[in-house]
Amino acid sequence: MPTHTHQVVIDEARIDTLLKATRGCDRTHVREVLAKARLLEGLHESDVAVLMNIEDPELLDELFATGSWIKDEIYGSRLVLFAPLYVSNYCANECSYCAFRCRNQEIKRRALTQPEIAAEVRALIDQGHKRLLVVAGEAYPEGQGIDYILDAIATVYATKHNNGEIRRVNVNIAPLSVADFKRLKASEIGTYQIFQETYHRETYRQVHQSGRKADYDWRINAPDRAVEAGIDDIGIGPLFGLYDWKFEVLALLQHVRHLEARFNVGPHTLSMPRIEPATGSAVASNPPYRVSDADFRKIIAILRLTVPYTGMILSTRENATMRRHAYDLGISQISAGSCTNPGGYAELGDGDNLCTARDGQFSLGDHRPLDEVVRDCAQMGYIPSFCTACYRTGRTGADFMDLAKPGIIKYHCGPNALASFYEYLLDYAQPETRVAGDQLISNILAGMDEPTRKNANMLLQMLKDNKRDVFI
Repeated sequence: MPTHTHQVVIDEARIDTLLKATRGCDRTHVREVLAKARLLEGLHESDVAVLMNIEDPELLDELFATGSWIKDEIYGSRLVLFAPLYVSNYCANECSYCAFRCRNQEIKRRALTQPEIAAEVRALIDQGHKRLLVVAGEAYPEGQGIDYILDAIATVYATKHNNGEIRRVNVNIAPLSVADFKRLKASEIGTYQIFQETYHRETYRQVHQSGRKADYDWRINAPDRAVEAGIDDIGIGPLFGLYDWKFEVLALLQHVRHLEARFNVGPHTLSMPRIEPATGSAVASNPPYRVSDADFRKIIAILRLTVPYTGMILSTRENATMRRHAYDLGISQISAGSCTNPGGYAELGDGDNLCTARDGQFSLGDHRPLDEVVRDCAQMGYIPSFCTACYRTGRTGADFMDLAKPGIIKYHCGPNALASFYEYLLDYAQPETRVAGDQLISNILAGMDEPTRKNANMLLQMLKDNKRDVFI
């Protein structure tokens, strides 16, 4: 169980006070906060509360422009791509918004065997993926426990196919004890990701009706236990739609500041999923606090201003149009070509580009295959990056932030992103994507300073010489 001395405490009374105190929108105050954000030092709760009340179109444009500037200043035009790998949809929890809830009789339950996991990995390698997020419902095959996940991770790393492999595995699984988090760390994962779903304690109680997940404190303190166990990179976030999005954003910020205060480094990534329809869930089809597209864009921009150096993830819950808008507002990582049901990748037929199985965790908004997403990003001027260099060279946790805050990390990330993208173009891209990608690389190289361009050209030449997995 979590310790009492370091428990995360969400100050709901303070959040309510802030929301009541900032109901108006003073243009001068808003612009002061936007100017403060451009210092790249993040924002306080009171600043965030001010920005959440912006409705004026002119001020919204200024907010979005600030988010775009900050994203470009820190991350440049890179967009990291990954795919979720669902290994099981068995679950011991009754969460009213989720298709995997234990009492749902409308989906078929399945836990992949290790050979089946290897088949999924081969299918993902054939797409061109290098980074996976292993996801499982919160119940594992009888008698296996966390060993099932550890074996799955080992299978992913061991699977080689057509001269390709997965180079980094991140995980989104049930909270663990410190001892089990240490075992997870030893399996060489990248990021441990966990969502609190809602930070509002009473709403949490209502939607989590049974199972270990019904314990709010066990879940919210899981990131602390993971860091205590040595896992450098943590991903957190709420599920928008269960409660008022303004409350969730301020509570998320309190959680971020707790981690920063205790460990001197905050989360590596934030995710911002909105509830989407899910088989057997009336709540998912009719969220109690549905977030509009306009408010969702605002959420993304505000979070980018608030935690400028933190990666921000957008999944295929969102449709292609929303995803295109989000890239410029602050998103730095996206999933692509996703399936949310166990076995979905290997079972796609030739020519299929949809994954719509009823047994998935939720409905997808973006059904495009990876290559189409890559081409779309490249045509928009974004570098689709499959880079895993930071994980593998130890540039994680506080070490990553020490490079990111003074702007040094971009001298690694720029060349590495181009190299991983060019490797994709050489080995997996369709002809139209190759043309768009080659043009983008030429444009990006032309805009680099001479030392960075020299490093990038060195890596690109190594790839032309048939070397692979090159980085600095």
